[in-house]
Amino acid sequence: MKIHNIDLEDKSLLENELGGALRAIEFIYKEPGVNRPLKPTDDKKDNLNKTYYRDQINKVANAVKEIIAGLKSNPNALPEEIAQQRESLGEVIQEVVKLKADKPKSRILKYTIGSFLVLALLVPGYLLIPKLFKSSKPAEISIAVLPFANMSNDPEQEFFSDGVSDDIIIKLAQVPGLKVAGRTSSFTFKGKNQDLRKIGEQLGVNHILEGSIRKSGNKIRITAQLIKVADGYPVWSDKYERQEENIFDLQDDISMAILNAIKIKLLGTVKDAVLKKYTNNPEAYQLYLQGRFYYNKFEGADNFTKAIYYFNAAIKIEPDYALAYAAMASSYMILWVYNYLPPEKCLPQMKEAAEHSLRLDDGIAESHIVMARMKMYYEWDFKSATIEYKKAIELNPNLAEAHEKYAICLGLLGNFTEAIKQASIAYSLDPISLPINDNVAMIYYMAGDHEKEIEYGQRLIELEPNFWSGHCIVGRGLMNLKRYEEAFPEIEIAIRQNYSSLTLRYLAILYGLMGEKTKAREVIEKMETMKSTQWVGNADFGIAYMALGEFDAAYQYFEKAIEMCEGLMLYLQFPIRLFPEFKKDPRTRQLFEKMGLPFQ
Repeated sequence: MKIHNIDLEDKSLLENELGGALRAIEFIYKEPGVNRPLKPTDDKKDNLNKTYYRDQINKVANAVKEIIAGLKSNPNALPEEIAQQRESLGEVIQEVVKLKADKPKSRILKYTIGSFLVLALLVPGYLLIPKLFKSSKPAEISIAVLPFANMSNDPEQEFFSDGVSDDIIIKLAQVPGLKVAGRTSSFTFKGKNQDLRKIGEQLGVNHILEGSIRKSGNKIRITAQLIKVADGYPVWSDKYERQEENIFDLQDDISMAILNAIKIKLLGTVKDAVLKKYTNNPEAYQLYLQGRFYYNKFEGADNFTKAIYYFNAAIKIEPDYALAYAAMASSYMILWVYNYLPPEKCLPQMKEAAEHSLRLDDGIAESHIVMARMKMYYEWDFKSATIEYKKAIELNPNLAEAHEKYAICLGLLGNFTEAIKQASIAYSLDPISLPINDNVAMIYYMAGDHEKEIEYGQRLIELEPNFWSGHCIVGRGLMNLKRYEEAFPEIEIAIRQNYSSLTLRYLAILYGLMGEKTKAREVIEKMETMKSTQWVGNADFGIAYMALGEFDAAYQYFEKAIEMCEGLMLYLQFPIRLFPEFKKDPRTRQLFEKMGLPFQ
């Protein structure tokens, strides 16, 4: 038979497992049950049973493929099971030897050759078993989409090149079996001329897509190439020139070309999800991209306010633009969570936008994340929040934010094992993301693993020294390890970088633990003054008074926080570990009963 007659997928599978190339040799059956290499002088008419070896070997290849797939589906086989399989192989060999000894000499040749043919097929399968069990799954196909370079003369078009790159990430993330690096990590390398192989190693991917966009008037020109990280060589490249109104088809063409290059075929609903269009209006799309450009800066109230402005503008042109509603809801959520605006100016708008997005299209993972966070932080409905998080992950398993936020929900409910698992998935998808590292640190803080918490805080500082949360996390971890003198400078740096109640409350805790009551009271005074310029939560005041030892005042603020459904109240269960007397007070248990959280 000819090796190339085996299906390519089967051939690759066999070669990968055997660690070598299959040699092309033609065989026919010389007589029933016996085969040998075909000689040039042989006549095909001598093939007595009229069956070509090719037909038989394809059946064998398919059988081997099924065996290997079955083995790989059970990667947790114990060593004793492997030993039993090898023992079974020994029994097969003994039976073959016995048969050869017992049969008449006239039939020895036939049995010997047939037996060794069987062994030739069986032995590799048995010998492969240990190798297969070493890995839980085959090497996955993975890709990072770097932000396309803006080659237009207008630097204001940067939002467009970023947006097109972002949408390709979203499309590819819908593909089962394809790991796609998160947007935040991929965009870390924007404008940096680094070795693509090193970028691939940092992001944990084996393919990188890079390209450029030139927009001139109504014309768009895109060049793109897919690089294999292992050797740095392109496996696909192409150029596209289209009119602006055809931008949606252009993104589809690039996405499908990439999938073809890495041998992934799309069928049915998966293909529909990848090629899904949320609007056919280029003007609305451009406004949406501008909104997302400011949202992705993830810095300051002004950028989120600008993002909301552009999302609203897109919705005015395209009233059924579900994705714009989802993004607007996320923006309001950030403005509230980071104390940029008071709850009454964020929460009603967030709820309305999230619900409207889902009414228009319940197949958007981001909409389910926003709804889950609203259920969790505002309504304290953890059952519904869990359902929404799981739905988001089901819709887009590559969305790091879905795993990250679900991990926080699990941590608040005390399921730290599963929370760490989800946080690890998020980190593997988006390892250079500041929010992801921030929340992974939070999970370890919740679980009481403060060494790990500090480790991720230090990673944040390395990634972005001016991001306040890194220093805050390190300081918080050191506090919990009772290393107060080391914690103090970290908390001070965090306050200089972000002067808000989010950082001041940790200074109040630190002073309380160090017995510096006068200084703790000074922190409360600063928070009172701050109320005239920014939102300060009742929960923040409650924590400060708890640290000061004035429990009655603390409970009054905590009760107000519960009345207003302040989301940060859900985190109270962790700082009270540092104040055992407060934790023992019966009123503390009552607080947790009102919030519907386990009291541990």
